[in-house]
Amino acid sequence: MDIPDYDKALYYTLWGQWDDLLVLMVRTKDDLLSKKIQNFLHAYHYSLDDKKIIESHENLLYYIDHAMKFTPEAVFEM
Repeated sequence: MDIPDYDKALYYTLWGQWDDLLVLMVRTKDDLLSKKIQNFLHAYHYSLDDKKIIESHENLLYYIDHAMKFTPEAVFEM
């Protein structure tokens, strides 16, 4: 997994760039990140329940934050 995927996911999520987030979902090698993005985008586009949308958004942000904390140091040195 490449750290820029997490940076991109965070940027796209915070700035509402859903098309770019969808492309990242397809291209990333991190299956969990892809699934979190898929859940959020599905809730955002199809759910009528605001609580579900907010929950999936928070789950995505939580996963990105968690994954960035445990990324190997060697990735940052490049």
